[in-house]
Amino acid sequence: MLRQFFICALVALGLVAPVAAPAFAQATPIAPSGAATGDFAGLVDIGNGRRLWLECRGSGGPTVVLEAGYRSPASVWTDDLVQPDRPRTMALEGIARFTRVCAYERPGVAASIDGTLQPSRSDPVPMPRTAESVVADLHALLRAADVTGPYVLVGHSLGGLFVRLYAATYPDEVVGLVLVDAWSEQLSDLLTPEQWAAYLRVVSQTDPMMADDPDYETIDFAAASATMRAAAESHPLGLIPLVVLAHGQPFGLTANDLGFPPDDLERAWRTAQEGLVGLAPGARFVVAMESGHYVQLQQPDLVIAAVREVVEAVRAPASWATPAS
Repeated sequence: MLRQFFICALVALGLVAPVAAPAFAQATPIAPSGAATGDFAGLVDIGNGRRLWLECRGSGGPTVVLEAGYRSPASVWTDDLVQPDRPRTMALEGIARFTRVCAYERPGVAASIDGTLQPSRSDPVPMPRTAESVVADLHALLRAADVTGPYVLVGHSLGGLFVRLYAATYPDEVVGLVLVDAWSEQLSDLLTPEQWAAYLRVVSQTDPMMADDPDYETIDFAAASATMRAAAESHPLGLIPLVVLAHGQPFGLTANDLGFPPDDLERAWRTAQEGLVGLAPGARFVVAMESGHYVQLQQPDLVIAAVREVVEAVRAPASWATPAS
């Protein structure tokens, strides 16, 4: 049986459903201005002999930028990997109907289809990487591709930490955030030291198929959390519209996987998600009751709706004054 899964630190798509393989575009180098307007998918030269894969659609502002989770390709925003026989409107397509939206692919992410590797469409870089280097890459990409701001950043899982760090690093460029079951640096405080150490071992595991690949995305979660903690203290998020989406179904990890009761992780994760709501006044909190960790794949309509709310708030700030029921 064809089985599509993305290697993610928290849960594999194979735990959700068997699905068909996504279509991976054949990217070729392009002129920097090629991504500025219209539908675009290809490689962008960001300097120093490096290229990153980018896809943009739609028109209008603010521009929405989608950041995938750890080791996840950009196709988590574009392909219906849950029910490919009856594809729904996925995040990038749905958002493109009301504003400009771009998704990109970090070096080292990967998908595996029946044992066949689909590597990142971006050029490889030495591993491990830091959260700061991810943010620097995204900034360079948006400038090189002439993707104009201001930006609403959407981040899933560890990508949520990356977009928050981007907002702390370049606050004048970011006017809204949507955090999709995002990693929180507070998680370590909500687990015991033994649980935190065990959890880091789980999320840092490498799939056996990728064990010998030096280009496979590798990031120190504890170091990234420390970086985010310092950035959040020195550069608080401020007055921007924020929506936090949290999963409503369990991760699917067992006590054998974790070394401690999975309910402890679920409680800690939910508390951390609720803590993210406190980053900005008036932030909205939504629980995706039918989703596990990959909300954008299981309930893409919720992600699209959350982004629309933030985009409309940027365009008409009064629309954010009364929280939606």
